[in-house]
Amino acid sequence: MGVESMGIESIIAMLFVGAIAGWLAGLIVKGYGFGLLGNIAIGIVGAVVAGFLFPRIGLNLEGGIFDAIVHSTIGAVILLVLIKLVKKV
Repeated sequence: MGVESMGIESIIAMLFVGAIAGWLAGLIVKGYGFGLLGNIAIGIVGAVVAGFLFPRIGLNLEGGIFDAIVHSTIGAVILLVLIKLVKKV
C-alpha cells in the first residue's frame, strides 16, 4: 500500500478545481482578486481547509468535480474571511 503518484489528469483536475474555487471565492468575498495563479493557490488551500474541517463536522465529500468545486469554494471563502479578519487587526 504505497503512495500512488498523481497522473497528469489528476494534476490538471486539481488546478482546474482550484482555479474555479478561488475565482468563486473571490467573487463571494468582495475585494479579493488574485489573478489566475493566486486563485488556483487559494482554491487548493481552500480544498485543504475543507478537507480538514468538513469531516470533523460530519460533512463528507461524495466525489465528482462539482462536489470538489463546492467544497473547495467553501474552504476558500473561509480562508479569505480569515485573511480579511487578520488584516483588520
